[in-house]
Amino acid sequence: MRARNGVLKLLGLCLLAGVLLAGMMFPVVGALGVVSNRASDTVDSISADLVSTDPPLISTITDKDGAPIAYLYDQYRVLVPPEKISPTMKAALVSVEDRRFYEHQGVDWKGTIRAGLTNQFSGSVTQGASTLTQQYVKNYLVHVVARNNQVEQQKAQEQTVARKAREARISLQLERKLGKEEILARYLNVVPFGSTVYGIAAASQAYFETTPDKLTVAQSAMLAGMVNSPSALNPEVFPEKALVRRNQVIDKMVENDKLSRDAAETAKLEPLGLVSPVRTPPSGCVGAGPEHGFFCSYALNYLERNGFSLEQLKTGGYTIQTTLDRTITQHAKSAAEAQVAKSTEGLANAMAIVRPGKERHEVVALVANRDYGLKGDQFQTQFDLPSGVENKFGAGSVYKVFTAAAALEKGMGIESTMATPNSYVSRVFKGGGDKCPPTGEPSTRWYCLGNENSRYPPQMSLQTALQTSPNTGFVILEEQLGMDPVVDMASRLGMRETMATNIAGVRPDPKAKNKELRISQTEFYKSNGGNASFTLSPAPVSTLELANVAATIMSGGVWCPPSPIGKVLDRTGKPVVVNEAPCEQVVAEPLANGLAVGMSKDDTGGGTAARAAQQFKWARPMIGKTGTTEEFKSAAFMGATPDFAGAVQAFNDGVEPRGICVNGGPPRLCAKGDIYGGTVPARTWFDTMTKIHEGLPVRGLPPVEERYLKGGAEIRIPDVVGRNVNDATRTLEQAGYKVSVQTRNSPQPKGQVVSQTPRGSALRGTVVTLLVSSGYVPPPQPVEPTTTTDPKPPGQTDPGQPTQPGEPGRPGGPPRVTLPTEPTR
Repeated sequence: MRARNGVLKLLGLCLLAGVLLAGMMFPVVGALGVVSNRASDTVDSISADLVSTDPPLISTITDKDGAPIAYLYDQYRVLVPPEKISPTMKAALVSVEDRRFYEHQGVDWKGTIRAGLTNQFSGSVTQGASTLTQQYVKNYLVHVVARNNQVEQQKAQEQTVARKAREARISLQLERKLGKEEILARYLNVVPFGSTVYGIAAASQAYFETTPDKLTVAQSAMLAGMVNSPSALNPEVFPEKALVRRNQVIDKMVENDKLSRDAAETAKLEPLGLVSPVRTPPSGCVGAGPEHGFFCSYALNYLERNGFSLEQLKTGGYTIQTTLDRTITQHAKSAAEAQVAKSTEGLANAMAIVRPGKERHEVVALVANRDYGLKGDQFQTQFDLPSGVENKFGAGSVYKVFTAAAALEKGMGIESTMATPNSYVSRVFKGGGDKCPPTGEPSTRWYCLGNENSRYPPQMSLQTALQTSPNTGFVILEEQLGMDPVVDMASRLGMRETMATNIAGVRPDPKAKNKELRISQTEFYKSNGGNASFTLSPAPVSTLELANVAATIMSGGVWCPPSPIGKVLDRTGKPVVVNEAPCEQVVAEPLANGLAVGMSKDDTGGGTAARAAQQFKWARPMIGKTGTTEEFKSAAFMGATPDFAGAVQAFNDGVEPRGICVNGGPPRLCAKGDIYGGTVPARTWFDTMTKIHEGLPVRGLPPVEERYLKGGAEIRIPDVVGRNVNDATRTLEQAGYKVSVQTRNSPQPKGQVVSQTPRGSALRGTVVTLLVSSGYVPPPQPVEPTTTTDPKPPGQTDPGQPTQPGEPGRPGGPPRVTLPTEPTR
């Protein structure tokens, strides 16, 4: 029986050897019937991938100067070339894993036969014969090709003749295409050294805080000993096992003539020398820390909206240089916390700062009194307080700016007179409370409202109205203008994400029972004859978009997307195009200049932000507008100079919305509330802006043309955004304008106009550029440096303080737009 079994084992060995030999010789002599032509094609394809495709790499997010702030990865890995790896590391690995590495051609025939004989006669797999090249193939298939597919990972590791034959064939091909040093470096760049640590560069940093080219004999031996059992030989968890294994590797280096006996004994006396604790950087924006996390989060969201997938960002090895300015961020963060302590329950104070410009609007800071992070008990949050539509209660009278802009476009000037009665009943807009007159329709009343006090004159100029913020005058303007141009002006100047949400501050839900949740804010305020409360902003608002509105005004009416991205480089250092929306001339430049001067009195005299400006000794020309919402659940300030635009919103972010009190103690939630835009928000703004303007030359505001000073006739361009390009072209040409059409990659339907520039007013004969959707957004592609240049560097009223003479206060009872549900955190 023993003889019979021996014969069977010998026959099995012969069969195994024959299959292996045939498989391994397949690339040289052709198919010998072991595998099909389809299998051959698959093998060749996999081999080509190994030669041309790099494994997943860590992406780095930096500030404007290139200093890292956060990392993104699935596998913590940084590639290094062969010359950047210590010779001792290579010697240690070869000695313990494949001592004949420099002699064979990818397959160690002698070792394969010996292992086959041993395993066959023992009845189990007790010896392996995989070369480093074969191990590289296996590790690549497991950790790169099939990293998200457990079934394929198992196939790549199963103990079968077919799998071994495939590895052998690929290894032979690789040895013909790559040199030994390249294969060795690729192996060391792919293999895991722990649960999230992949590759020798990451391992050197994680365990020893060094680089691969500086690894010592002892460090190299420990890492080489880990490659086959990174969990079982984890030096932090099993230091004794790791030490024994390390010393075994050192002995192997001596046996392989890679190290002298004396040097080996010296190295074996060294401790493991691990850093304590061993750690890798966090993946994601939590790693950016409490100060920079909000900016990091916005940058990632921005890239995802512009063609990048999260998978690409976590595996692509990109360098994402943002526009974040650390110094400005620090000043803004300090100012936000100085006004509202981060530990204040239910009260957020968020700020965004944007650099104006006619070619780019760079975001330089996004902060809040809260810290960015996961520890709620330490007042951290991952809600995008500065950039998202997170103030669920509105910006108050800041929105009067949009009504003013629409009025200027219709023919007013900033010196034009407007009515400002102490109280007013609109016979155009409906929706008032019980104290408002009935319209004659069932259960319907007109819209009525009043100013805070009786100190307002019955009429004033538009500029004075922007300075002192009467409610009645701007609702009357809405009547005269119609709601559509006022609401559209908000989107044009910059409130695009905000106006696309519903009145709960989220994307409209077509399945919602409540109609108000099924439609956007734009539709809500235009529907049923218009909602007059729009100019008093009681619905959710983005702080960043408010800042970008100020930037648009200071940029001569040029809107640009608020961009957090300076440039993106791929893993080879080549720039990658970010599919950012182009800038648009959304209102005529003279109109924007007139509006800027119209907003230039808020920090002076009886302006609602005058006291805050005086507190911080502000003396520069600027634009500004404050806002406070009904029930004092939020307040806002938007302002800008030619150098920086910024907005601040203080709002309730708790689970039990209440008013905000600032008098008689630190800011806090209270029963009634007494906050105003001229208090916490304006103080935060002036505190920050005073510091970041230090040393900058004082720049004045632009001059105002007579048309926008005294008023004049309107010459309006048809607004064709959202229409088919043919219809849009015909409409513009019939109105006397010339048309230029350009294609833009966009998810909107193919042929739909997604942007026009200019919009608003312009002389007939002006060329109107239409950007037309291609119907798709291609994935990001690297471009050659020779063809790419780097981007240029860069509710209801608004009293300031109720005690200041001549300043408005809380409205005298206008109806409030009630959200379907109270916002929660």
